[in-house]
Amino acid sequence: MTLTLLTGFAGLCLILAITPGPDTFLILRYSLSGARYGVAAAFGSGIGSLVWAAIVALGLGAVLERSASAFLVVKVIGGLYLLYLGVTGFIEFVRGEEVSAAAPPRDGPPPPRGTRAALNSGLFSCLLNPKVGLFFLAVVPQFLPADDAGFGSIMVLGVIDGVVAVAWLVLLAKAAAKAVGWLQKPKITRTMGWISSGTLALLGVGTLVTAL
Repeated sequence: MTLTLLTGFAGLCLILAITPGPDTFLILRYSLSGARYGVAAAFGSGIGSLVWAAIVALGLGAVLERSASAFLVVKVIGGLYLLYLGVTGFIEFVRGEEVSAAAPPRDGPPPPRGTRAALNSGLFSCLLNPKVGLFFLAVVPQFLPADDAGFGSIMVLGVIDGVVAVAWLVLLAKAAAKAVGWLQKPKITRTMGWISSGTLALLGVGTLVTAL
């Protein structure tokens, strides 16, 4: 595996990370309550990516490629989870507005249950996204040398993908949290929260529709 090959793979991972997807909107949603929540969700997503890499490296990911039923099950579960994240986001914001109506105003949405909850959300969002598994099944092999396509080489590329994705998502989380802190406008914070939660819900519905 040459430096040129690894650099090219890292560049592709960066392009895919920058492209908005479920992880992007999940990080934005948690970052509204503080950078540490968004960072935790970003690391959860990175861990999920490494798990997918290990699954594919062990050969278990081929099941998704060969079995339409297995792929459908993972896709439906992933869609339901995204929908769940979106709906719970709406509920949190509604509850926050009800509390703020009876209490002194405060900036930002209600904080999530903790950084562990944010990390778990990022982890499960990635694990239940079959597109990540298909990435390792279809794209990663194109960067593997013919004489070295074993577990170690796949995991090296998996680590590169995870590091690039986490680095971008952490920057996104910190930028979003700083923007909220700088603006100090609850209306903007709530609007961003509604948009991110709504996008997650729509992505979940879209996933379910395409699976049926």
